[in-house]
Amino acid sequence: MPKNSKPKPTLSTKVCSSLPDTTLGDDVALVAENMEAILSSPSYSLAQDDRRLLEKTEMRGVRMLLELSKPELAFLKYAITSTVIIFGGTQIVERTAAERRLSEARRNLQAAPADARLKREVERYQKLLERSRYYDAAREFARLVSIDNQCDDRRDFVVVTGGGPGIMEAANRGAFDVGCQSIGLNIKLPAEQQPNPFITPELCFQFKYFALRKFHFILRAAAVVLFPGGFGTLDEMFETLTLRQTHRMQPVPIILFGREYWSKVINFQQMADEGVISDEHLNLFTWAETPEDAWRQIVEFHERNPATKV
Repeated sequence: MPKNSKPKPTLSTKVCSSLPDTTLGDDVALVAENMEAILSSPSYSLAQDDRRLLEKTEMRGVRMLLELSKPELAFLKYAITSTVIIFGGTQIVERTAAERRLSEARRNLQAAPADARLKREVERYQKLLERSRYYDAAREFARLVSIDNQCDDRRDFVVVTGGGPGIMEAANRGAFDVGCQSIGLNIKLPAEQQPNPFITPELCFQFKYFALRKFHFILRAAAVVLFPGGFGTLDEMFETLTLRQTHRMQPVPIILFGREYWSKVINFQQMADEGVISDEHLNLFTWAETPEDAWRQIVEFHERNPATKV
């Protein structure tokens, strides 16, 4: 054989030990059974109908694209051109509900007056009862925002919340009160499993990914109003401030509702004094104490900056 030449392929004479004793293709019953298996196999279903496929780790990108596209198509269908984001705590509920929680906590403490945990619970629920005024304020603010901006073919300043309880519920409720649409971008969390009942059904979405949920909050935002809240509200506040600080989102008024609360929770001036933010970064947000004042600030901002509204 010449050097470097390759041997010609030949037919293999090897016989697999597992070959059947009969010709299976001639077995009518077996062929029919195999045909049934083909038609019922997940591999034969359309990819869009294959739930097990879509839930695979390798399909994460497809799921993220779906979460991007599904709300976007709905917003286009309902001609929603701009939104007002309302963030706030889940534990701030309407006064009657806050009173019930406090009464129950006091009864529990009476049964075990030495229990330090129950004492602390009474203190916390007393404070939350005082904060219930923010529920009323968020409800009234959403009513003011909604009532004059959903009369035309396009809808501006549509209220959008995280779809949960507390301040979010109050905001969706305010729009509901006057027969207007509002959006809920819900995400299942350990303590919050259901959306509140005041969201427009066609505009209530459930998310798996926080990143896509946040994207939809910001995309059409014409204003951001932050009522008192906890870690989640702080996360949303600082993300919005950072996006504006770095010019990664459109100019919008960012309004902190309730200066007494926010000034205790965060010392913004100290951050500037320490040099970790610039003095001008303190101008990224303003304060409001009443629903009317917050809405006035939004209207005046867009009158001064007509090109900034999405």
